[in-house]
Amino acid sequence: MALFSFVQVEFPWALGPSDGRHLLRDKKGDPQHVVVLSTLGAPRRHRLRGRRSARPATADPSPVTTARATVIEAAPLADERAARDWLSRADPDTVDAGLTVVNRVLFAHRIAAADPHVHEVTTAQALVLRVGYGDGEAVSEGRWLDAKELNLTARRVRRAAALRPQERLALLLTGRQAALDVEEFVLRARADLDAGRVSHGAWELRQAYAVGLPELEREGREDLRARLAELREVQAGMPAPASEPDGPAPEVAPLRHALERLEAALRARTATGFTVGADPVDADPEPSPTEGA
Repeated sequence: MALFSFVQVEFPWALGPSDGRHLLRDKKGDPQHVVVLSTLGAPRRHRLRGRRSARPATADPSPVTTARATVIEAAPLADERAARDWLSRADPDTVDAGLTVVNRVLFAHRIAAADPHVHEVTTAQALVLRVGYGDGEAVSEGRWLDAKELNLTARRVRRAAALRPQERLALLLTGRQAALDVEEFVLRARADLDAGRVSHGAWELRQAYAVGLPELEREGREDLRARLAELREVQAGMPAPASEPDGPAPEVAPLRHALERLEAALRARTATGFTVGADPVDADPEPSPTEGA
């Protein structure tokens, strides 16, 4: 019996593509992965028929659809011992690799459906992160011989602490600070490069530098002066995107370096807190006695 390794993730929404098996091949046409999408759905909601009397709202949340994506390696494992060894070594990087494959399917669906609101996924959004192995047919139906769930909470907490998201969110929502254009371009470039879309990432990164350096310079931050000088040097040596659709993609390593340096500058910008003008900003200030009166 051939055994296959898999990565399985579940999300509290429908991913977009139809349920079923999706075969992914490399550029040579060789099979790489089988991605099985399935909906573990919520109870069906009936449409309202006719006029009904008003009912008080309840505190119970509406049931939501849950989607499962199972990424199965096309190449079988050597034997059961090799399968056990693989499972014992499976770690967060294994899950990240599986998510990259899922995102390849979602990106293709976004293009095919011409739907800009189809979005890629991350481990931070998943309800379940599971790795395991089993017979290929059984795995595609949601069964396995052995599996384990991974908990990435510690990694999520460390990243959240570094980025100070709640403090920044309060400022953005209250209008006391505006997002920089470069921040969105950096996120898009990161998503593209992580997904292997090198040409897309190169174009996004070029735009990030074009708008980002002037934005950061206008803030007049003395603590970022050295970083801005470094970024200008990195920008000068950044490889150009492909000039033709079928042209060779630029080298990945210089692009990743350029992206990482720009990301580092943006982290440094927020590492000591946030300011509006020259005054430090408290993300959750005490309301004044007359506020809301």
